[in-house]
Amino acid sequence: MTLLIHKANRVDQDVLKELFKAGKVTPVIDRRYPLGETAEAIRYLGEGRAKGKIVIRMDA
Repeated sequence: MTLLIHKANRVDQDVLKELFKAGKVTPVIDRRYPLGETAEAIRYLGEGRAKGKIVIRMDA
């Protein structure tokens, strides 16, 4: 697991926004879990095997 610390500034945020809008940067989602399986999602994340973001869904 890697920790990324970034001190945000307006110029960087604007550049990132444009990259996202242009489709040049996309988030990698490893797995999605419903809210009721949050504990399982945290366990999975803690194992260090995630290759992207873990999403907790709050379905209506």
